Amino acid sequence: MNDYGHDLLFGTFVTPTSRPVHHAVEQAVVAERAGLDLVTFQDHPYVAAFHDTWTLITYAAARTERIHLTANVTNLPLRMPTVLARSVATADLLSGGRIELGLGAGAFWDGVEAMGGRRLSPGESITALEEAVAIIRDIWATEQRGGVRMDGAHYSVRGAKRGPAPAHRPNLWIGAYKPRILRTVGRIADGWLPSLQYLSGGVADLAELNKYIDEGAETAGRDPSDVRRFLNIGGQFSSTSRGFLDGPPEQWVDELTDTTLTYGTSGFILASDDAATTELFAAEVVPAVRREVQRART
Repeated sequence: MNDYGHDLLFGTFVTPTSRPVHHAVEQAVVAERAGLDLVTFQDHPYVAAFHDTWTLITYAAARTERIHLTANVTNLPLRMPTVLARSVATADLLSGGRIELGLGAGAFWDGVEAMGGRRLSPGESITALEEAVAIIRDIWATEQRGGVRMDGAHYSVRGAKRGPAPAHRPNLWIGAYKPRILRTVGRIADGWLPSLQYLSGGVADLAELNKYIDEGAETAGRDPSDVRRFLNIGGQFSSTSRGFLDGPPEQWVDELTDTTLTYGTSGFILASDDAATTELFAAEVVPAVRREVQRART
């Protein structure tokens, strides 16, 4: 049993497509009414069919009262960290402390370049991510004196004014898969936000990938349990089992419970743009997984 010591969180992963813009927002409303904890939106600014993620998040926050919201994950190469910090803090203030920050070092570089961003190597993108995280947290640190300064390899900030301070300390969750960036997650992030579809070996890959995060945390003097482990998931509900997360709700309960207990995953975010799927997940899977995990741990 692997336990990083976090209560379970469940949410949805929404695609901000060119269907009526309100559809994506309505999915946040559905998720809240169903009792989920979190709603997240893809962020691919170079996809013309997608609406702007952070605009959607702010509008969805105005349509909801309890659920937390974030990008899954924010495309850092196309968003200046000083401005992103203020955008997140403002949305957090307006929503009463319900905004988190999912962050990615970058991918799909042809699209990034087409939008005016710089193409970075994997190593450069990780360095840029580390610099950006430091800048974002410094912008939020209004209790500190003086302006924010960073003379980095990718970002130069020369005395930027701090603030506004967010309503709560937004959690910073990073999407990552390779050893170097996973160690970075362990050193600087509040959580890890990978997608099951990008794990070539399925959930079994989590065992090895968790080790890199643990190593990074330990080298920074952190407890590995400081880093929450999420997993973006997808699947189908059906009457018979046809594979992992492809079967009846009770199969989903068994598989997500096992993933939690074996790998320490404490947050599952279901890719769903369909209200009925979200409601079934929230009603029949989520409470049963919570119950089974609690039973196993007591």
